[in-house]
Amino acid sequence: MKKTQNVETTLGDLIAAASEVAFEYSNNDMEAYNLARFALIEILKKTSHPLNLDKEFESLDSPSQVVH
Repeated sequence: MKKTQNVETTLGDLIAAASEVAFEYSNNDMEAYNLARFALIEILKKTSHPLNLDKEFESLDSPSQVVH
């Protein structure tokens, strides 16, 4: 079984770190912004949990029971 490692951070710190590295390895601002954006997208895609909205909504209570 693959063991995963969790890192506690804020979204702001993650964006700052991605931007800092991207600017070090880019030739201009636009290239750096795009590199940071692509890196953040990949990080979020790989660390997010799969989501099945149909299953999530089926488990919710009826709106008439929740809304007054």
